[in-house]
Amino acid sequence: MRTITWNAEEECITYIDQTRLPAEQTIVETRSVTRLGDGIRRLEVRGAPALGVAGGYGVVLSCLTHMAEITTPAFMDAVRQDAADLMATRPTAVNLGWGITRVLNAVVQEENPVAAYAAALQEAQAIEAEDIALCHRIGEHGASLLPDTCTILTHCNAGALACVEWGTALGVIRSAVAAGKKVSVLSCETRPLNQGSRLTAFELQADNIPVKTIPDSAAAHLMRRGMIDAVVVGADRITPDAVFNKIGTYMHSVCAAHHNIPFYVAAPYSTLDISHTETDVTIEERAREELAVCGGRQLIPDGVDVVNPAFDATPLSLVTAVITDKGIFREPFSELQSNDDRVDT
Repeated sequence: MRTITWNAEEECITYIDQTRLPAEQTIVETRSVTRLGDGIRRLEVRGAPALGVAGGYGVVLSCLTHMAEITTPAFMDAVRQDAADLMATRPTAVNLGWGITRVLNAVVQEENPVAAYAAALQEAQAIEAEDIALCHRIGEHGASLLPDTCTILTHCNAGALACVEWGTALGVIRSAVAAGKKVSVLSCETRPLNQGSRLTAFELQADNIPVKTIPDSAAAHLMRRGMIDAVVVGADRITPDAVFNKIGTYMHSVCAAHHNIPFYVAAPYSTLDISHTETDVTIEERAREELAVCGGRQLIPDGVDVVNPAFDATPLSLVTAVITDKGIFREPFSELQSNDDRVDT
């Protein structure tokens, strides 16, 4: 089962509701742009590459919804508004806007709603197919960096569930295992929503790749004891000066640098955002309830506020290499300064 795809027979988006894993695997099918947007906000579908696919198919749904608009200008206006609403659901991850913009650019070239819908679907399906291929290329490039026997630290989930299949950071691990390397994984739980324990451990266990889950705060201790050979994480946005990823990533990069442990970032080239720097990017703030309540139990006294950023920024000076579908980039990361193959947002 792919994380997210298009059901041609029902003309709808199909995706795994990741908020219910690992206890149950629930499939969401929707023809509603609003429902998709709600699902993105709730993290039913998440992960930079998967959000790019979701954004593309969101434009397809919009075209389908507004097909009966009386005039083509009214149709185009409605689709543009839906696209803007979808972009606003997750402000930090660049792939969402990239996927939406790419498909929207195909739509506006057409002369009528029927042709626009067909063009949108073709482009969104191309994004899905490309994601599969590029994740395998990321995996192949990254596998060459890992020792023949090693223990890898991961943070959050940058696996098949964050993409269409295979994954970015976990794609590197999967490709290394496929090449015959003996890889075990320490998966940080990734508080407060536990994507590492709920999703990464779930994926690796299903693939029979040795995995143990650790508290986020245990990583530095284990590095100091020599129990971690490399850190491999994903990315939601890469600017010319920083990598934006799940909160806690920066902490791991600092600790890895102190202990002389390689710190690798695995992400598709579409995650690059060359038109902004770190200070331009909005860090998404999540709800208080994510910290205040767990399993129905109150963890914070009433009246105590929280600071709950979803992401942080890791300076490129702390990154050993960025692993992309186009190759491995190292300091001075000149390849990250320009990108003619992607749509800037």
